[in-house]
Amino acid sequence: MSDGLTIHRKDGVLSLVLSRPERLNALDSALYHDLAEALEEGDRDADIRAIRLTGEGRSFCAGNDLRDFLDYDGSPDGLAGPRRLLLTLAGLETPLLAGVQGHAVGIGTTLLLHCDQVICSEEARFSLPFTQLGVVPEGGSSKLLVDWLGHPRAFDMLVMGESCDAATARQLGLVNRVVERAALEEALDERIETLMSLDPEAVRQAKRLLKGHGRREALQQAIAEELEHFARLLAGERAQRAIRALLG
Repeated sequence: MSDGLTIHRKDGVLSLVLSRPERLNALDSALYHDLAEALEEGDRDADIRAIRLTGEGRSFCAGNDLRDFLDYDGSPDGLAGPRRLLLTLAGLETPLLAGVQGHAVGIGTTLLLHCDQVICSEEARFSLPFTQLGVVPEGGSSKLLVDWLGHPRAFDMLVMGESCDAATARQLGLVNRVVERAALEEALDERIETLMSLDPEAVRQAKRLLKGHGRREALQQAIAEELEHFARLLAGERAQRAIRALLG
């Protein structure tokens, strides 16, 4: 495991903390694989009944570490980490709950679409600047957001790049609850405590039903199609130029 992920296990809860505050918890290649591996192991562990995901510092997750995208050559291995994490999230059977204290950018927002509960602070902000970088949405967001919000609102966020604050995210149904920053950890723990009071087999079966009926397969197909276009565009000069401009 890299230094970018802190892992704790206690009383049936697997706690995962994105721990790259100096990089605003941006995901690099190592962290993608480490987070996916931790989620996979937790999902296989019968003693783990809930997975808790948070970020250290002032940002939840600033998206992909743009340094990893510099001079991307189109190789499939270059996106192996994102692919593994996204498919793991799409297939996760253990309830996943996230606490968002600050900015969630790109995959920092799309990974939340796979969570079963999201609590955020009043300071949280969500943005999906894919087209500004010259690439397409990922994480199954092209399907999930259209299903949830309808085409026009999804177009606002995924194509026009409109960000939203915590109150708007709550109104849109992207998060379950908005609390003061100081109350975030307690609010997240309360949701986990409520979940843990329920019958574990009933919870797992209920989640399978909510994710079933062909939805999981359609989501996995959307993720694969998105990454195909993402990889092609990322290797192009326009995307590389946009990334270099942002990095200065």
